[in-house]
Amino acid sequence: MKASRYIKLSLLIILIALLVMGVAYYDVYRRVYSANVTTGMEKKVYFFVKTGWTYDSVLTSLKNQKLLKNVSSFEWTAKRKKFPESIKPGRYLIKNRMSNNELVNMLRVGRQSIVKLTFNNIRTTEQFAGKIASEFEFDSVTILNQIFDTSTYRKYDMNKNTVPSLFIPNTYEFYWNTSAEKFISKMHDEYEKFWDEKRLSKAAKLKMTREEVISLASIVDEETKKNDEKKRIAGVYINRLNKNMRLQADPTVIFAMGDYSIHRVLKRHQNYDSPYNTYKNDGLPPGPICYPSISSIDAVLNYEKHEYIYFCAKPDFSGYHNFASTLEQHTKFARAYQRELNKRRIYR
Repeated sequence: MKASRYIKLSLLIILIALLVMGVAYYDVYRRVYSANVTTGMEKKVYFFVKTGWTYDSVLTSLKNQKLLKNVSSFEWTAKRKKFPESIKPGRYLIKNRMSNNELVNMLRVGRQSIVKLTFNNIRTTEQFAGKIASEFEFDSVTILNQIFDTSTYRKYDMNKNTVPSLFIPNTYEFYWNTSAEKFISKMHDEYEKFWDEKRLSKAAKLKMTREEVISLASIVDEETKKNDEKKRIAGVYINRLNKNMRLQADPTVIFAMGDYSIHRVLKRHQNYDSPYNTYKNDGLPPGPICYPSISSIDAVLNYEKHEYIYFCAKPDFSGYHNFASTLEQHTKFARAYQRELNKRRIYR
């Protein structure tokens, strides 16, 4: 009888112990593996950890953004996984219903979400800086200062006028916390890849440097957005250069004056004193007047061979141009376009 009671008591103790262990295990499991992230109405959001942040900074930001259902369970998990000693800056993709384990692991190892940077239709370096700064941790002033730092010129064998040539419009992959210096370094690597043997050979046949090709391409880019017309316009400027004629490109005047509201370049504009004004200076401008598209760069390298040395916008405002090989033809086209400008009350 005593033995039977002893066995029953032992079994009860074991059962209670197992129950306690089960409850404890469930509590640990719940804290670590249960869904604890809420992104509200959005299925996923980006969470940014800035350079220099501490664990308290991260926790405060998570709280402020209301990304955690249960803060204490996150803290419990974070401390046991030694996250406070492993803060890594970056841009992290947070998905709804992530567990503390998933969130802490991602942040602790620095498993960032890639930034796909796309830029095009950029005219000035200031505009470029504003565009890319919105995608990175650094601000526009920081990247501007880095681009125009003399150390950058020396490193990449460029100058203040030609350094924009480094940044060829396309889509590139970066980490959000990439420094301004490393950003430029990677863009230089991409620049070198772009200028492969085929493109370099074509530039050499034109007797142009890479920077000169990009400068001419920037004029073509500002003259037209019609890809099927770019090679012809490039051919006009190549013909002028070969004949030692001034380019007399209206976009260079507009760039020099910094007034993009000008729709009609007049004599007083053409007389503006600037090394970029191709009405007053021979040859190419000292640097690009915009960040030309790849299609415009390749249009210069593969320019159309013809006899045209003039062109003028068509009066139908289609965006296309009339081309002429004589001044007489050009004057006829120009007058037709000017009449349409007058008709539409476009005087400047």
